[in-house]
Amino acid sequence: MPSSPLSSSCPHPAAGSLPLAVRVRRRALRTTGAALFGLGLWTIAALAVEALRGIPFPAPWDCLQELLRLLGGATFLEFTLYEHVGASCLRWLSGFLLACTLAVTYAGLALISPLFRSVSLPTVEVLQLIPGLAWVPVAILLFGLGQAATISIIVLTTFPILTLSVLMGFSCTDRDLVRVGRMCGCTPLDLFCTVFLPSALPHLLSGLRLGVGSSWRVLIAAEMVTGSGEGLGFAIIQSRWTMDYVSAFACIAVIAVIGLCLERCLFLPLERHTLRRWRGEA
Repeated sequence: MPSSPLSSSCPHPAAGSLPLAVRVRRRALRTTGAALFGLGLWTIAALAVEALRGIPFPAPWDCLQELLRLLGGATFLEFTLYEHVGASCLRWLSGFLLACTLAVTYAGLALISPLFRSVSLPTVEVLQLIPGLAWVPVAILLFGLGQAATISIIVLTTFPILTLSVLMGFSCTDRDLVRVGRMCGCTPLDLFCTVFLPSALPHLLSGLRLGVGSSWRVLIAAEMVTGSGEGLGFAIIQSRWTMDYVSAFACIAVIAVIGLCLERCLFLPLERHTLRRWRGEA
């Protein structure tokens, strides 16, 4: 999910001059080393818990075997792993897209009306300070137990992050471009679509990366308490009743893999490409 400053820092200036095979080999070694380090800590923790407390703790090999079984189509809490993943991803995508739409709409209204912005922005800033799980009782009161409550928690958690990122991008827009657009006869909508929104894109992408991490985490937590009936969070919390902790750890591994794929394979490359284009680099 959101990368640390060290992991997302710019590469060494000489890295670009290295042959492609060397860069690929170094990246593979770093990835392998990070994976082995994490698995090593997991194994040590499992052995320590079993030695100190005398209870079995799922080890990496046990979870890998269970994960392969689930990937083979075995059912877990009346659904396959693919159905749990699909349900979680659908809820996340619905809430995240709704939050993006509301954030851009609000930012556009705040851009048009300074009065609206000055009155409503403090509320948005307060919303950002509230942890996602704090919205659980509010969501249950409004929508009851089920999918609507989970989606509303995602929206309430993600909306202020995206909104403040877009507004920051709008405030950094070159005013000369705005004046040129007005001289060319651009309407406010044209200025928003062709000047303000492209200028805010780098900030928006940074907000999207933060929003993805926050929304994905709160989705899993919300599924544990809103009685969704299926999904990765629901599967993890329900496994406590059957004492099936190996399957729960397998679901946790799936959550981590999906989050890493969203972060490293989608948003991080998109953000880097956009920043290069925005700075006029090749």
